[in-house]
Amino acid sequence: MRLGYHTGYWSAGPPPGAAQAVRAADELGLDSVWTAEAYGSDALTPLAWWGAGTRRVRLGTAIAQISARTPTAAAMAALTLDHLSGGRFVLGLGASGPQVVEGWYGQPYPRPLARTREYVDVVRQVLAREAPVTYDGAFYRLPLPADQGAGLGKALRSTVHPLRADLPIHLAAEGPRNIAMTAEIADGWLPLFYSPRMDATYRELLAEGFARRSPARRAPEEFEVVATVPVVLAGDVESAADVVRPFIALYAGGMGAKGANFHRDVLDRLGYTAACDEIQAHYLAGDRGRAAAAVPTELVRDVALVGTEADVRAQLPAWRATAVTTVLAQTDPRALPRLAALWGDAAHDGPPADGTAAGPA
Repeated sequence: MRLGYHTGYWSAGPPPGAAQAVRAADELGLDSVWTAEAYGSDALTPLAWWGAGTRRVRLGTAIAQISARTPTAAAMAALTLDHLSGGRFVLGLGASGPQVVEGWYGQPYPRPLARTREYVDVVRQVLAREAPVTYDGAFYRLPLPADQGAGLGKALRSTVHPLRADLPIHLAAEGPRNIAMTAEIADGWLPLFYSPRMDATYRELLAEGFARRSPARRAPEEFEVVATVPVVLAGDVESAADVVRPFIALYAGGMGAKGANFHRDVLDRLGYTAACDEIQAHYLAGDRGRAAAAVPTELVRDVALVGTEADVRAQLPAWRATAVTTVLAQTDPRALPRLAALWGDAAHDGPPADGTAAGPA
């Protein structure tokens, strides 16, 4: 199980220390660095800007929203960044949620799985560069039919030859059907709120998708599960958990509408429905402090790594026994050297106590 660093998306401005943390991740030998976008900063610009100072670490988007750019535009950015980084780019995509898609991008949200499937199909056509790109889908039509425009659309092929025609595409997915589809069509899965307690369920969903996977794709054994995990090193578990509670409260209570919050659905499946009801009620009432205080420590420990270095090290065997191949640490940039050292030490602890093998297969 490898270690990566997730810069997250910006709040009011660039996150302090992010540029230095990206360089440190490269120097410390971390697997990858990932950026995100919501409805402020975008994922691609910071990755290119900060990534320009790196030499080894992989560079990924977790996630680039599919409603933010057409599939051909996403493919253009991907092949460009792949060339500039020397083949280190990973295109992470996600459908986002109805509030952002319809409120920010002004696009209809229904049928996100079907839309994602078409989107990935078009991106792969661009990257393969075997012929001019054509597509006749429910959501994307290339070239645009003559009766919908000037009638002058022409099927085009990328002028740039991709460095890697099989550039990896990862998908963010939270619902069961979406996870299975990700295993079917993508090269990796970007889960949020992964919990070792749900590992058996996740492996079943991945296996369902692998059974439908085209032999033209990478083998299931090469499939990656790159999980974003809050990591807080502190003097004790409770003070560390306090750092994570507002993040969980935001996603459980403030992301998505009441009754249509996919992040909260993940936590419901973990058994925290009552807690999420309280969190959401406080959040929607405008009391973010009480919403954060309502997040149980048990929930934090289910989806995050928190506490002293000894506490975190004690939690790692359970994570190493899961399908997760890379943990993307959302952490204080100043903690990266300590975390990298802890990760390296833990790698010498041997296999999980129960002998369970990690990996998605």
